Amino acid sequence: MSTLLDDITLKIAARIRGERTARRWSLDDLAERSQVSKAMISKIERAEASPTAALLGRLSAAYGLTLSAMLAEAEPPPRGPVRAADQPIWRDPATGYIRRQVAASPTLPLELTEVDLPPGAAVSFPAASYRGMAHLIWVLAGRLTFVEGEVTHALLPGDSLEFGPPADCTYRNDGAAPCRYLVVLLRR
Repeated sequence: MSTLLDDITLKIAARIRGERTARRWSLDDLAERSQVSKAMISKIERAEASPTAALLGRLSAAYGLTLSAMLAEAEPPPRGPVRAADQPIWRDPATGYIRRQVAASPTLPLELTEVDLPPGAAVSFPAASYRGMAHLIWVLAGRLTFVEGEVTHALLPGDSLEFGPPADCTYRNDGAAPCRYLVVLLRR
């Protein structure tokens, strides 16, 4: 593993373990709440496995956090501009999905995440990932197929979609070109 990947894997491991410890949950408790196996959680907490976006979505939902909050640093961001080079980037090891945290602050109820979804890739999140928030997608490039519960939306560049009530969802790139979109979350 590269040093950068090692660092991210270690931070994720510490965050998941720290959240579980703060709640005084056992591995069994977290496994039951997240529907992730106890063995996988243990590997992640020991930084022996790098979790996928879908798996992190289930773990963050169990904690009542967004994926952005799970990946964010604990301390508030510095005042002033957050340069693109300083915005946290995370790559899903299973799909190659790349997320750039444009804005996520404990002092604002807003999160902005830019996502690059490779051709043929799909990432799913449980409804619990979006409980208590408004959620909007804005497609910047490529084509995005978004499945919201039983409804499928085909989105093109410039299209936006505001979510309905929380439902299991899948972001899917059925095209031959990469898809880039912005996810806007507003905590209520």
